[in-house]
Amino acid sequence: MANIYTISDLAQEFDLTTRAIRFYEDMGLLEPERSGPGGRNRVYSARDRTRLKLTLRAKRLGLSLTEAKDLIDMYDSPRDTVPQLKKFLVVLAEHRQQLESQLADLQATMDEVKTHEKETRSLLAKATKASSS
Repeated sequence: MANIYTISDLAQEFDLTTRAIRFYEDMGLLEPERSGPGGRNRVYSARDRTRLKLTLRAKRLGLSLTEAKDLIDMYDSPRDTVPQLKKFLVVLAEHRQQLESQLADLQATMDEVKTHEKETRSLLAKATKASSS
């Protein structure tokens, strides 16, 4: 029998709450089977585990869950990976551009902080010198 996982298994393995996993399920990223009385128990397959792993990787890259789902869903399509790879390159380029813009903003802010620090040190030195005279 293929590997099967409970929601608790996946939560522990990936250091997530069961609520987060249910949210990913609601977003269509995971599709567990149901078992037990009234289908109350979720049974996750190796495919679900892989999809969760890819979702978390996409999240670390800064992709939205919708973007992650679109890319992951492509892996379930026929084995022609050219469209997947092209789409992934587009998404990565967009995110790189966004990160570069954020980095430039952060650098500008850091430069501004350094300027204020320098001015404040100068004012403090003058004030200290004046009060000791």
